[in-house]
Amino acid sequence: MSIYDIIYFNIIFLSKEALMKNNSSHSMFPEANHDEQSAQSFIKSLRVFSMQNFHQGNNELLDNKILNKNDESFLPSRKEMREALSVEPHNQWWSSMMRNTQEMLYDTVGPSIERQLDKLIEKSEALKNKLGSLKLDREVEIPPYLNAVDMHCKPGSYQQEIKENDIFSGAEFDRTYRLYSMGMLGKDLDGLGRALISWLNINYASFEPKDILDMGCTVGHSTLPYCEFKNSTVHAIDVAAPCLRYGHARAVAMNKEVHFSQQNAEKTNFSNNTFDLVVSHAMLHETSYKAIRNIFKECHRVLKKGGLMIHVDGIHTNNPHEKYYSDWMSLYNNEPYLGTIQDENFNKICLDAGFEKDKIKLSNQDCGLLSLAVICAEK
Repeated sequence: MSIYDIIYFNIIFLSKEALMKNNSSHSMFPEANHDEQSAQSFIKSLRVFSMQNFHQGNNELLDNKILNKNDESFLPSRKEMREALSVEPHNQWWSSMMRNTQEMLYDTVGPSIERQLDKLIEKSEALKNKLGSLKLDREVEIPPYLNAVDMHCKPGSYQQEIKENDIFSGAEFDRTYRLYSMGMLGKDLDGLGRALISWLNINYASFEPKDILDMGCTVGHSTLPYCEFKNSTVHAIDVAAPCLRYGHARAVAMNKEVHFSQQNAEKTNFSNNTFDLVVSHAMLHETSYKAIRNIFKECHRVLKKGGLMIHVDGIHTNNPHEKYYSDWMSLYNNEPYLGTIQDENFNKICLDAGFEKDKIKLSNQDCGLLSLAVICAEK
């Protein structure tokens, strides 16, 4: 079942009230007045309508015109599928609607955040360092793969700052992510983190990490579940200062102790052998060919002996439908590496990073909205 099939199934059972309201349980969550909420709900409903009514047609085009039903081992390349579908009017219509509704989502949420930004900054400043910590480093350079495009079509991407102590990007992301996921990642939007923890509990039942690092945390949606490990210390890093400021305030508002710091996952300032567990959630496809290899080597360096590295991401090497949509998003949803990552050899990347062959696990984990690839290696 694809990500879009899951959305179709779930949307049928969402009440009108659930479609209209996008509230959160923490005090940092941005509000929306009547007109803002109405516009945001309209864009969300338009996006759902587009996927419900036009997405299945793309699957049928793939099945009937491109894939060989008599040979399940036949898997066309991303380029072959893209070129074949690009001339189909149905695909052109679907593609246009998906790109436009993505941009419209930010066009409706952004002004709402700007309206209340001063108030949100005041809230975040009042919560600073009351629980956990926040360390920013102006010397951290934003990697070129993040500066090259407005990631996910989000204006200014996640690192742009528009005023002192800015949290705009973090607040905007919190609200747009809630609209995008429609409740299917849980009320706290922590479904990816909980999916990884569920996989960990099944595959390493006796593993009890004390020192935990979440790489590429954005605002910490997936980070906070790790605070539930008994006597654990949780660190979370990202390069985007506005997201870290907001994520820290959000964690304090939710009474979760996390140590946020501005760092590049390719080269952190942590000492060797620091962590029992290093994780990431849908971060790898936001990087690059070179960066992934640096990140895996860095994971190996900071892990204790017997520690685990676990990354989850939307990688679908043997699913032609998902492989095509990943390629589409790399071109039209400003996620440049999401197509290329489908072809990566993660066994080799782990081996080259220093992990041993018999301590590498590659598998899958369903997470409501997403089917995720799990890349795990023990030091």
